[in-house]
Amino acid sequence: MTRWSRRHLLGAMALAPLGMAAQTERKGKPLDLADYQPKSMLSVPEHHVEKARFPVIDIHTHLCWSKEETNRYLASPAELLAVMDRRNLRTMVNLTGGRGKGLREAVEKFDKAHPGRFLTFTEPWWTRAEEPGYPKLQADLIQQAVRDGARGVKVLKTLGLFLRGKDNKLVRVDDPRFDPMWETCAGLNIPVAIHVSDPVAFFEPIDRFNERFEELNNHPDWSFHGRDFPSNAELLEMRDRVFARHPKTQFIVLHVGNFAENLARVSAMLDKFPNTCVEIGARIGELGRQPRTARKFFDKYQDRILFGTDAVPNGYETPQQVFNDELYKIYYRFLETEDEYFDYAPAPVPPQGRWRIYGLGLPEQILRKVYYQNAERVLRFKI
Repeated sequence: MTRWSRRHLLGAMALAPLGMAAQTERKGKPLDLADYQPKSMLSVPEHHVEKARFPVIDIHTHLCWSKEETNRYLASPAELLAVMDRRNLRTMVNLTGGRGKGLREAVEKFDKAHPGRFLTFTEPWWTRAEEPGYPKLQADLIQQAVRDGARGVKVLKTLGLFLRGKDNKLVRVDDPRFDPMWETCAGLNIPVAIHVSDPVAFFEPIDRFNERFEELNNHPDWSFHGRDFPSNAELLEMRDRVFARHPKTQFIVLHVGNFAENLARVSAMLDKFPNTCVEIGARIGELGRQPRTARKFFDKYQDRILFGTDAVPNGYETPQQVFNDELYKIYYRFLETEDEYFDYAPAPVPPQGRWRIYGLGLPEQILRKVYYQNAERVLRFKI
């Protein structure tokens, strides 16, 4: 090594720590993550689908919320029909139609006033679960609800994550006291739309490794981590035991089987339980970031996937579920086009996580099934 090169090498070694320290000090301008709204520099084709290629049955909407026998309505039929007609949305299924007097009122307000445009589901009477004779009572209430116009039963995640007994312990999803209800649904040929868990991230610590950190940091009460809740895996195991015990009951397993992050697990469920199907409500953010896997999933289970959005008129906990024109355009774009890297929800920044999605570009045969044909079969209803 020459004297010149040795001198420069030693100088560089001496300066290296100073350079590293200088780099550490240069932190740039502080920016709150919530204010970070990057604009993509990609130049790729965009296809905005104004109207679905075929008529649509949205199997997963909430047009009212119920408490005991009272309903709170979120929009009028006229307000909803205006959007429905613009987007080729033929029928909305209101899963939270309530029970008793509230259910009858919802059926009159929507189903009977606008035949074919709205269908209403009833809900179990969870607050009576500790009463003597509840199993038969609940089965009888389902029968009456169908006489009152209900087209199915909706099981919220009340069962599994919120319903507690007198001992303050969570009631298990596979509790045998509900068996008569499941069997009654089978006997009446009505489907059960079931939701017993939440995204996997909701069961993980709210820290820098959680992909839904912003969502959970804004809503820490949505987290099920670190308390007496079952894990996501335990909830799904309990649910699957219900499917096995009641093979004649048709279950619509909401939110892509409550495990859109793991389509292999959802596929295993569908393969094992022919009495199940899934819908895609509020999960295109998961499906669209695994487009090749999702496309294979749609190909294989094209007869068992239903269209749903989890839409709620005039707002909900998170903006991606607000019932508006943009919501449906995004779903149609995801299903019908091969567009790349677009938002899975209306602005502002998609609330579930900081990622974008890719379209599936489904062929017409599968689109027809997902948009309406599969729902027609499950609901025993023709649009």
